[in-house]
Amino acid sequence: MGQKLLPLYKRKTNIFMHMLEDHLPYSSSVMLLMVTQVMRSQNKPGVIINIGSVAGLYPMSYEPVYSGTKGGVVMFTRSLAPLKRHGIRVNVLCPEFVQTNMGEQVNRVLVDALGGFLKVEDVVNGAFELIEDESKAGACLWVSKRKGMVYWPISEKEKNYLVYSSKSRRNLVKNRFPSIQTPEYFQKMVVHTLSHNFRNATRLERVRLQLPIEPNSTLVKIIYAGVNASDVNFSSGRYFSGNAKEAAAHLPFDAGFEAVGIVASVGDSVKHIKVGTPVALMTFGSYAEFMLIPAKRLIPVPRPDPEVVAMLTSGLTASIALEKAGQMTSGQVVLVTAAAGGTGQFAVQLAKLAGNKVVATCGGESKSTFLSSLGVDRVVNYRNENLKDVLKKEFPRGVDIIYESVGGETFDICLNALAVYGRLIVIGMISQYQGEEGWKPQNYTGLCEKILGKSQTVAGFFLIQYAHLWQGHLEKLFNLYASGKLKVFLDPKKFLGVASVADAVEYLHSGRSVGKVVVCMDPSYSQTLAKL
Repeated sequence: MGQKLLPLYKRKTNIFMHMLEDHLPYSSSVMLLMVTQVMRSQNKPGVIINIGSVAGLYPMSYEPVYSGTKGGVVMFTRSLAPLKRHGIRVNVLCPEFVQTNMGEQVNRVLVDALGGFLKVEDVVNGAFELIEDESKAGACLWVSKRKGMVYWPISEKEKNYLVYSSKSRRNLVKNRFPSIQTPEYFQKMVVHTLSHNFRNATRLERVRLQLPIEPNSTLVKIIYAGVNASDVNFSSGRYFSGNAKEAAAHLPFDAGFEAVGIVASVGDSVKHIKVGTPVALMTFGSYAEFMLIPAKRLIPVPRPDPEVVAMLTSGLTASIALEKAGQMTSGQVVLVTAAAGGTGQFAVQLAKLAGNKVVATCGGESKSTFLSSLGVDRVVNYRNENLKDVLKKEFPRGVDIIYESVGGETFDICLNALAVYGRLIVIGMISQYQGEEGWKPQNYTGLCEKILGKSQTVAGFFLIQYAHLWQGHLEKLFNLYASGKLKVFLDPKKFLGVASVADAVEYLHSGRSVGKVVVCMDPSYSQTLAKL
């Protein structure tokens, strides 16, 4: 522990570990406040870590006094969050049962129900998490054998009782970017015939802007739009219910799923979004220079940068799918296919951050090097190695969670490599999107028998059905990115203007892309943002 503390002392950071007494006496609380006053008067920033317990997060019926006092430690700590403005961060560590003399007196049945004892090293690592992450103040870190390190409460729960909710904070967003001249005409990409060949299905159109703007709508200038493998499914009508004739009835329709931009104009009834606000959006029609969209569908963001685009469909799919469909905890083996792509890069990093062993597939040496730089434990380059042989030899027990986006033969291999109780998450099947006749369903003989025999789960995941979780998970990704724990990689190939969208879609399906593929809709304006 001393070796870890040394670099922190070199930064002249004060670290104060405070074991608040279980009965939380008034004097103990006053003592801590006196310490903060001394730190402020001497202008010495630092970190204070209170030691709480999981008993302070959830009721412990057989020890109500202990549970109540630990709950007091938690709320006392969270109430001190404003001290951060003075350079003092007070956080609380809430471990489950630790293998100590006191911990071993607890009923073993209860300990086993929580996954067993934590090691002292787990608590120490939690302390360093709170020390080194300078964004954390008033934070409560729950250290669990089952889930690893989890901040409590999660953002979805917290915003239910905050005085300033996410909606209220949006009211305070200020105009940060230059005003935008409303155009008479603008360009957009429109699907005019159903086809999995995106170039043949779409047409670049110059259209007149419909004014005035509806009372509850906004006009957004698109700066960057994200490219997704499923663009070809949308252009072929796969996402419309009904038969081919019913799908064709939707023609023509606008293409594109996601983008970031700047609000150029707002309707008379829009009060919480101002002109000049940078926003993200996830709705159809983003392959355009401008877009009319209801204000309620906008997500305010710090800047309209391409990294934010990557966090939308790609980042949110990985974050939500691993949590909800994969029920990911820690200490598991997680396999990510097509891992060097837009969503794969997020899946491998989130799995590693959760404390798992990560296996990733890719095609090519550059992609293999890229994945190794993200901390992947075992990279399988399918051009040099056989995935089936690697999994059988190196992971004979099987894989606990598989994040699968390739389909076809890869799906079969993954299914056969799934461990007992394993979960296979299907987020796509890119290998089947570009056949001569487009995406065709395949038969998987014996699927039911396989998953029945090992109590396995094969779960489909479609992001649109989890819209209620977008805001919370996007905030989580932002925080990880801002703290340097999450890297966001953009493919270096540049695509400029709406006219380049078809080229970008074809490039993504060529298998050559690494990271997220984006299209810059207005290069001149992106340069203006860079100067800002």
